[in-house]
Amino acid sequence: MSISLDDPRKFRPLVGQAHQVAMNMLRPISRRYDKAEHAYPKELDMLAAMIDGLSESGASEGAGAAGVRRDESADDGSVRNGTNLASVLSIAEMCWGDVGLLLSMPRQGLGNSAIASVADDEQQERFAGMWAAMAITEPGAGSDSASIRTTAVLHGDEYVINGEKIYVTSGERADAVVVWATLDRSLGRAAIKSFVVPKGTPGMRVERLEHKLGIKASDTAAIVFEDCRVPRANLLGSPEVDTKQGFAGAMATFDNTRPLVASMAVGCARAALDLTRELLENAGVVVDHDRPAQVQHAAAAKLLQMEADWEAAYLLMLQAAWMADNHRPNSLEASMAKAKAGRVGSDITLSCVELAGTVGYSEAELLEKWARDSKILDIFEGTQQIQQLIVARRVLGLSSAELR
Repeated sequence: MSISLDDPRKFRPLVGQAHQVAMNMLRPISRRYDKAEHAYPKELDMLAAMIDGLSESGASEGAGAAGVRRDESADDGSVRNGTNLASVLSIAEMCWGDVGLLLSMPRQGLGNSAIASVADDEQQERFAGMWAAMAITEPGAGSDSASIRTTAVLHGDEYVINGEKIYVTSGERADAVVVWATLDRSLGRAAIKSFVVPKGTPGMRVERLEHKLGIKASDTAAIVFEDCRVPRANLLGSPEVDTKQGFAGAMATFDNTRPLVASMAVGCARAALDLTRELLENAGVVVDHDRPAQVQHAAAAKLLQMEADWEAAYLLMLQAAWMADNHRPNSLEASMAKAKAGRVGSDITLSCVELAGTVGYSEAELLEKWARDSKILDIFEGTQQIQQLIVARRVLGLSSAELR
């Protein structure tokens, strides 16, 4: 198998549509919802309905997080460009418009990717059309997901969930929350499973909404579970605890979501680069790709260096998504893509603020907002440091116990 570095021709209409949406729908309301923190962007309802229509008609493939699922039955040995690749390409374009608004899209939550990753066919059908948030982080368990303390105890035909989750994206707005909890703390990480808890379930309450540096349009909730009962059928995938497989089933979710987060960083960084290039040209600084950086204006040389970093992140993102489409294990590549894009995205947006000077620091342009928004993409779904640790373990062939 070989990967082509060109965008697949069949996805170009989807990418073009996503760019038009970003430019004409998201950019115009970007500042408004940054100012109106936690206010739901009602304009997104129409956009979500449009995406639903495209999906139902078959005119769109993988238009968002909910579209990501690996169909092993389709593995006939041929090279495929599927929903994973379509998703990262379209999400990057949408985040060229606004990251916070993309994260606020109905039925496109990270919990949808969790359902797509580990749910069985019956659950896929039952939870179709649902907007699902994902609750992993706890006050005492941040990047180390294996140290989750929230419990799920089987009582008859129901699981009783107790614990607290923090930093749940779309935790208040979503139709349901995919909650990670342990069936038995004594069995370690192998006992951690994910459960779909519908909004309004007794025993689940939103404790507060967080005030944040960026992505203010997106609600980020702290949620408490007190004797919260859900049907045993809402445990995603198999209820069996396989100590040999360990955490692999639950962690497969991240192999899908980390390339999506990388695509968000790629899109936001691209927006900053495009605008900064335009501002520099207006100031008389022209970036020439045919001349060595050292003989150009210092600002032009800096932009060229950032373009190279962006390209590296973009290609790693494509590789991770393409491998998922072609049924290749991509845990290493997903972490590499997320680590590179998260860091590059934050570095680029902040450097663009610096290059643009007072224009970059003021609210006259969106550069300062993009710098604030991009920082979370280097943190959630596994921090920069955790991604480097995962990459090191994979490259060196060491377990989590051997390399901490």
